[in-house]
Amino acid sequence: MNIKNFLIVIFIVVGLYVVLDFRDHNFKRAIDACVAGSQKLEQPMTIEEVKKFCKEQILAKNK
Repeated sequence: MNIKNFLIVIFIVVGLYVVLDFRDHNFKRAIDACVAGSQKLEQPMTIEEVKKFCKEQILAKNK
């Protein structure tokens, strides 16, 4: 394998790592935004209830 092919393989591996790492980061940010938005609801919930509700809603939309 020459240098060019080796660099392409390394670039693809690093790119996949970054994409997969940011997927988790974006999911956490979506949950945080949902928790912040839920504070405006008339029906107050605990933080754990809100996180569970938001996680279920986000995962349901992604399926």
